[in-house]
Amino acid sequence: MLLDSGLRDFSWDMLWAEDALRTANLDEGLTSKILDAEGYVVFVHGWTGTRAIWEDLPARLVQANPRLVALVVDHNGFGRTPFVDPMPAIAQCNPVGAMRAVESWFDLLKLRRQPGSTQTKTVNFVGHSMGGAALFFLREANWRQGEQTRLAISPALLLHDEIHRAFYTTLGLGIGLVGRLRVLEVIDNLVSPSVIEILADGATQQVRDIHTQVYDSTPKSVTARTFAAMGLIDEHPGAHHWDLMRVVLGHRDRLVGLVPALDLMQELQFDVDQVRVVMGTHYLFSVGEAMASLHAQNRALIIQDILNLHQSALERQKKGAPRLVTTGE
Repeated sequence: MLLDSGLRDFSWDMLWAEDALRTANLDEGLTSKILDAEGYVVFVHGWTGTRAIWEDLPARLVQANPRLVALVVDHNGFGRTPFVDPMPAIAQCNPVGAMRAVESWFDLLKLRRQPGSTQTKTVNFVGHSMGGAALFFLREANWRQGEQTRLAISPALLLHDEIHRAFYTTLGLGIGLVGRLRVLEVIDNLVSPSVIEILADGATQQVRDIHTQVYDSTPKSVTARTFAAMGLIDEHPGAHHWDLMRVVLGHRDRLVGLVPALDLMQELQFDVDQVRVVMGTHYLFSVGEAMASLHAQNRALIIQDILNLHQSALERQKKGAPRLVTTGE
């Protein structure tokens, strides 16, 4: 899995509700908690982020439903999941590559419902920005009907957004130039704050600091290629059944154009009730001072969306709904 994705390592955290582990043998209770969970929620961050950008959202989620276990990843070049090659291939940096790495990693954990098991269990993917774009490329053929759900928050899937595509590509090329010519350190000092300001608009200071630290510590070639890859992407999602997927967009998102994103959702044949537009920025779930009240409401809505998707998937499995996709198991 690591070699196919060009990664040296793959890092993640696991969170669960402590009140679900009231047992004399903590190790035994934890193993049982993880394996017997009725679902898992996999959080996938965006560009120059790490699993820390989610702040307390995963913890709030598992407290809201103690039968869920949260898995919060660093993926494809950022945080503690570095590439082997400091100049990775574009295909390893883009949303498609990110999704392939996450899918392969999760398969290795063997947490999905195993053949012959009658236990209902779901895997709920939650992605932000590039992580949200990645969810559109999940290979549905590898999943049973009702086994997975997806919630894409501010997805940077720019197939209908030429203005933002040009911005991502150009800025990615500029960052790469800075990485090769260290004499341009003055330009780097100007680029970094500008990028973070746009990226983390409306987020907490903690999220801003995370992005600054990751930007400074990640090889500029990786940062540049990943950013450019979001603008250069030309892969279109295949024929999918989107009924267990939801999309949340912010009305003041400076990195994801609202109208082009809605046009893309229309092209992909999302229903009206599958797309939510809220008052907020690219970090519409991070309760920073600028839009604290609105973002706090958005965070609560996102938690409820995840819980609702999870419940809908469980009910579908229990009803024994016929599979819409029959290959790839």
